[in-house]
Amino acid sequence: MKYILVTGGVISGIGKGIIASSVGTILKSCGLHVTAIKIDPYINIDAGTFSPYEHGEVFVLDDGGEVDLDLGNYERFLDIRLTKDNNLTTGKIYQSVINKERKGDYLGKTVQVVPHITDAIQEWVMKQATVPVDDDGIEPQVCVIELGGTVGDIESMPFIEAFRQFQFKVKKENFCNIHVSLVPQPSATGEQKTKPTQNSVRELRGLGLSPDLIMCRCSTPLDNSVKEKISMFCHVEPEQVICVKDVSSIYRVPLLLEDQGVVGYFSRRLDMSIETRPRKMLTQWKEMADRSDRLLEHCSIALVGKYTKFSDSYASVIKALEHSALAISHKLEVKYVDSADLEPATLQEEPVKYHEAWQKLCSADGILVPGGFGVRGTEGKIHAINWARKQKKPFLGVCLGMQLAVCEFARNVLGWKDANSTEFNPESKHPVVIDMPEHNPGQMGGTMRLGKRRTIFKTTNSVLRKLYGDAEYVDERHRHRFEVNPELKKPFEAKGFHFVGQDVEGERMEVIELDDHPYFVGVQYHPEFTSRPIKPSPPYLGLLLAAARKLHSHLQKGCRLSPRDTYSDRSGSSTPDSEILDFKLPLPQE
Repeated sequence: MKYILVTGGVISGIGKGIIASSVGTILKSCGLHVTAIKIDPYINIDAGTFSPYEHGEVFVLDDGGEVDLDLGNYERFLDIRLTKDNNLTTGKIYQSVINKERKGDYLGKTVQVVPHITDAIQEWVMKQATVPVDDDGIEPQVCVIELGGTVGDIESMPFIEAFRQFQFKVKKENFCNIHVSLVPQPSATGEQKTKPTQNSVRELRGLGLSPDLIMCRCSTPLDNSVKEKISMFCHVEPEQVICVKDVSSIYRVPLLLEDQGVVGYFSRRLDMSIETRPRKMLTQWKEMADRSDRLLEHCSIALVGKYTKFSDSYASVIKALEHSALAISHKLEVKYVDSADLEPATLQEEPVKYHEAWQKLCSADGILVPGGFGVRGTEGKIHAINWARKQKKPFLGVCLGMQLAVCEFARNVLGWKDANSTEFNPESKHPVVIDMPEHNPGQMGGTMRLGKRRTIFKTTNSVLRKLYGDAEYVDERHRHRFEVNPELKKPFEAKGFHFVGQDVEGERMEVIELDDHPYFVGVQYHPEFTSRPIKPSPPYLGLLLAAARKLHSHLQKGCRLSPRDTYSDRSGSSTPDSEILDFKLPLPQE
């Protein structure tokens, strides 16, 4: 097993996740099996109780793990399926050590950070690195480990110390450290400054880890003189200083690393026999990046949510929209609409905000209402859904978005004026959305209906079923505490509001569709978590197709993209993953 540790310096949020994913991608393109671990130094057990404004969205895995959004990047880049133990937090480590201490496993010893916590970290990494993440069930050969935060943080010290010991435990030829640092370029002088990187590397080396590759985040390409200066002061060769400049698309980052000889360096440094022939998987990435830059037709989607000030709050949603837009050869424009701005109260307090929000909503080609929690902004979302239904605008509601679509229809078509979710109004006479029997309100963390669950289609003429390739059922990831009240479904069905997908027992409403509408779909699950650049999520693809006025012809052709949008077969793949083997990219439009 080869281990590649990615650390970061100078600032947090520097792009370690994308760089770790890109390193994994270029190694996977060489025919290697790659897994990834994200270490978060916070004391929370998992990311489940975070506000999206803290660390961005909470990503959900097949096994119900609520994890950092970087695991979403790993899954999308590498097309793998991770588990909750691939996200390691200080909380998880301390919890496991304290549980052992309570059981008496340490035989009366004083339990300390060194060696007990550091040993637990190393054991966790070594055990998790061997867990298969590809569909073929083969044990990974390379494990990319991303250490969150910044070198020098108090909370990440035990992890740095653990890896200082780890490099000797697994031997030098099996362990490599990439340090991601910032090379700022002040606008006053326009000169690239190396001092922050020098200080960051000095601190890391003082803690016992010497970086093998220094990846410099910069706005423009690194000058040779800057590379040589970093090389001289940071104890590395100039070719070990890699420039990761700002690029037009994150799909270009693996190509950027490949062009600078990163694979060749790993081959020598980690003593790996890597194929040197041209790697077709990277050709596909290049086609995808070129195609993304060349798109001319635009399609706009209004994203109506309550966390719109921070785009990472909806990272997977945006990625799913981008994947679908790329598949139909359109450039995506996301219009962020704060749902609270659509409410009548805003008209009184801040009329300019109100009219700007409605102008964005009305000018969009499609409307998306994603998941969320809490009452703030829900009435604004209901107004947006009402507008989409009446104006026949393509609409997709995800999780809470689907539940509010049910509330809107109950109020404005069935005439149940107080229809609501018991989450927002426990006293409602028409509780169309209720909490689930197994939910325990006394505890917040990990008490939702989480992870991969099966949804059975109850009818053959469902639009979504056709988009899924006429599948009888789908397995998608869930994260919710509330569900549509199954006892009240008959009046909806009578008015053309159909619950076309239900769970295996037929008790939970999973998919809604509306008659006589171009595309009005709601899903209780989160399809964005399984969307891939090469395999867009069907509910999102349907929204983009409807917004681009292509859905009808797409369904008529049996859900095959037209020759204009067809994936070219100019490139095969050398990846071990069977799903990517069949990957064919759309030809660029001239």
